[in-house]
Amino acid sequence: MTNQPHILVIDDEPQILRALRTILSEKGFEVTVANRGEEGLTLAAADPPDIIILDLGLPDMDGIEVCARLREWTQTPIIVLSVRDTERDKVAALDKGADDYLTKPFGIEELLARVRVALRHSTRTRGAQTSLVKAGPLTIDLAWHHVTRGGEDVKLTATEFKLLAYLAANRGRVLTHKSILTHVWDPADADHTEYLRVYMRQLRKKLEADPDRPQYILTEPGIGYRFIADEDAE
Repeated sequence: MTNQPHILVIDDEPQILRALRTILSEKGFEVTVANRGEEGLTLAAADPPDIIILDLGLPDMDGIEVCARLREWTQTPIIVLSVRDTERDKVAALDKGADDYLTKPFGIEELLARVRVALRHSTRTRGAQTSLVKAGPLTIDLAWHHVTRGGEDVKLTATEFKLLAYLAANRGRVLTHKSILTHVWDPADADHTEYLRVYMRQLRKKLEADPDRPQYILTEPGIGYRFIADEDAE
């Protein structure tokens, strides 16, 4: 038995597997590797990891399918790795349940930062979720629908709070336009990104010191948004 966080890496590139096994092991993680999608799914079921690092370009099945199959039974954070740098591929993976993505080649420090955020998300998923989220001067009480900035109450409409609550509850994760619109509005509104732009602009005006240079509600260009709480600001 070990108390080390367990990471499962699913990638068909031997050099990537070797590098990640070495680097992550040196950082105190238990690392399991697989070079095929089916093998990865089997290992994830047999010994559930704390985080899954998943390549999209696998020899036996598309990584997006692996992501979808994992999400049928586990909420373990998934970080997608891919040489595919098109927005469509990233959005497809995120819409199937991935939490984050990195485009190859990537920096090790960036990967480690994403792993730390994912590990905190894993801990929140398995343990008790706190209803309080802090981000700089912002305090968001998800249970009581209450938001303060620098100790002062922030008045939000019902839709603004629902949008903020969804972002804050998934802090550190990349949320696609589709997932936000489906959750906050309705599945029928999944393509109405103009709703999101308007409300996001209003929300930033109320929460950010400089709405044009946001610190907490970040834009993932062409993909969606990410909320950065104090615990994720590294």
